[in-house]
Amino acid sequence: MILDVFFFYEIRYNNTTAINKEAEILKVVNWNTQEDMTNIFWRQNISQMWVETEFNVSKDLSDWAELSEYQQNAFKYALAGLTGLDTHQADDGMPLVMLHTKDLRKKAVYNFMAMMEQIHAKSYSHIFTTLLPSKETDELLNDWATNEPHLTYKSQMIVNKYHKLWQKETSIYDQYMARVASVLLETFLFYSGFYYPLYLAGQGQMTTSGEIIRKILLDESIHGSFVGLDAQYLRSLISKEDQEKADKEMYKMIDQLYQNEVSYTHMLYDDIDLADDVIQYLHYNGNKALSNLGFDPYFEEKGFNPIVENALNTSTKNHDFFSVKGDGYTLALNVEDLDDDDFDFSDRD
Repeated sequence: MILDVFFFYEIRYNNTTAINKEAEILKVVNWNTQEDMTNIFWRQNISQMWVETEFNVSKDLSDWAELSEYQQNAFKYALAGLTGLDTHQADDGMPLVMLHTKDLRKKAVYNFMAMMEQIHAKSYSHIFTTLLPSKETDELLNDWATNEPHLTYKSQMIVNKYHKLWQKETSIYDQYMARVASVLLETFLFYSGFYYPLYLAGQGQMTTSGEIIRKILLDESIHGSFVGLDAQYLRSLISKEDQEKADKEMYKMIDQLYQNEVSYTHMLYDDIDLADDVIQYLHYNGNKALSNLGFDPYFEEKGFNPIVENALNTSTKNHDFFSVKGDGYTLALNVEDLDDDDFDFSDRD
């Protein structure tokens, strides 16, 4: 028996040793480097750090009660869809994109952005918890969002690019295309969902929920810019033939995702006559995604609704992703004084 146990641990030890020989002994991140975009994006991400509990959504209850059934449906379905997409970006997107990243500082930025995606997903639930009964929220997130065909289509297309990075060794081409998918998600596909909360907030309705969406939008603006620059670097490393292949694949993705997004937009917004406006907003953000990747505009732009611009541009709000954090919201904190008894756990289970 003792010999069997010894033999077992000897095998475990030898296998672990063999694995460790293949890996580097220790990796150490060095931030004491020449100033570059990675350092800038790290600082900007940190400066915009926020959590959903800083927003008191109960201020929106009176506005919510005034919305029609069609308006409430558009609002809650849009946010449910965003919850699903942000969940994928937090669980699959950022972790897999950074998996093969060599620069440890870039990995740190990706890690932080992944955390913020989780905060985004939780923020939608923070809104739902205030506005909707628990049963309705459960139905939205556990049934509707997971089975809605348009959401399934675009999430599968994006996540399929991410899952090519599961392997121990992946090509630069696949790493590049995963970043292309990430930029399309964060700078293009989110915005059909962002539109309506911004539209309401631009008219002075549901302003706290709108402020949460605006904070998420500012984060996504940073994410799209950073991932886009990283993608451009990887594109420079692949051959001319692979660049042409990647470009064809990217534009095919854009065409397919755009057609799906137009159909999704009509499904969400036809009942409140906003579909055409939202599609114009998609054109603007589709071109912005391509700009992040280093490409010229692809969609015809006619400008988007000035009400949405108003939600993004006021004296306390800045749509520029290099804006600072503290604008237009207040902390909702319950503060209690602590005393010595608070640290006595002897009588607690």
